Amino acid sequence: MARDREIVVGLDVGTTKIAAVISRISSNGEVNIIGVGTSPSRGLKNGTVVNMDETVMSIQKAMEEAERIAGVQVRNVVTGISGEHIRTIDANGVIAVSSESGEISKEDVERAMENAKEITLTTGRLLHEIPKEYIVDHQPGIKNPVGMFGKRLELRANLIVGDVNAVNNIVRCVERAGYGVSDVVLQSLASSYSVLEPDEKDLGVILMDIGGGTTDIALFLNGTLNRNFIVPLGGENITSDLAKGLKTSREVAEKIKVKYGAASKEFIEDPEVLVPVPGIAGREEKNVSIDIVVNIISMRLQEILEFAYMEIKDVIPFELLTAGLVITGGTAKLKGIGKVAEEVFGLPVKMGIPEKGLFGLKDIVHDPAFATAVGLILYSLQHEERQQLISSGRRGLETLFKKMKSWFEEFF
Repeated sequence: MARDREIVVGLDVGTTKIAAVISRISSNGEVNIIGVGTSPSRGLKNGTVVNMDETVMSIQKAMEEAERIAGVQVRNVVTGISGEHIRTIDANGVIAVSSESGEISKEDVERAMENAKEITLTTGRLLHEIPKEYIVDHQPGIKNPVGMFGKRLELRANLIVGDVNAVNNIVRCVERAGYGVSDVVLQSLASSYSVLEPDEKDLGVILMDIGGGTTDIALFLNGTLNRNFIVPLGGENITSDLAKGLKTSREVAEKIKVKYGAASKEFIEDPEVLVPVPGIAGREEKNVSIDIVVNIISMRLQEILEFAYMEIKDVIPFELLTAGLVITGGTAKLKGIGKVAEEVFGLPVKMGIPEKGLFGLKDIVHDPAFATAVGLILYSLQHEERQQLISSGRRGLETLFKKMKSWFEEFF
């Protein structure tokens, strides 16, 4: 049980936006949102740090805003990570059960995972070790073998791995901003804790988090993360296309996307609307048809969705994904995106919004753009053995990866 007045902070370091959410956890486990801060993200490209100084300043701005609203000074955060460097590796491990009686222990489960890692993992920074199933004496489909009897224990798992330098750079930016890092969590996994129900994960569901620089796709089946994909396209690509097509700045294009944007022409309320487009560097303002604006948006959105579809279609039969598709992230707010996604995937679609079990300033984070930041908090509370807050940023990285030895606790 969380301690009374414990502060837990989720920090979403995105390509286009930094989001910080501060929560106070009551003695009965209530998650009270007490501070929210956002800042335009500078210094990242497709989820990877390319300018450390700019990233640090962006983090500081978002955190300072959240701290000012909350009236607290934060020491540690749970941060998310994404990017093309993230890989999912299939791993298998086999051991002989150690006890004479044949009863499978927690230590046997640990040894099976260690065996899987030794065989499979050669490079990269291990982020998550996710068991898919255990096989006891050739009997498959076991979720938790502890306490069962057998001679041979086999494990099939996914290892989520990131580039060592990419992970270290995110951690270092947070530390330079003045905060310790208590954990680094895959962003799509974190988002699942704020927008998916357990039944959806059991039945089979695709979670698509369309961020600024990347679209993070997580495939859940039988209650666990089965596969993760990173598509190097997101809302920023739509904004860039608008800026080029309308011959204006990205800042103006983003505002036009938010105010007038739609996923297809079907969702244009008034086709006669003319969209004012300010000229660049003092050039004369012009008006363009809303039809042109939506056409530019829909073409890029269609590409993103089809790219995602192609990544998934050969991995698992869609008929097994009974719960369909859940879309979250800032681009999920685009009018009509659910209908267009449904046509591409042939699955029922819903928008993923953080709303379950939240109190305090919950209305502020009732927005798909906060799915990851809120999810980081909820993830940390459900995996406290992995998320013990540390006292200083200098010890953060070392402490973080020592705690990963207790991986199996996440799923039992």
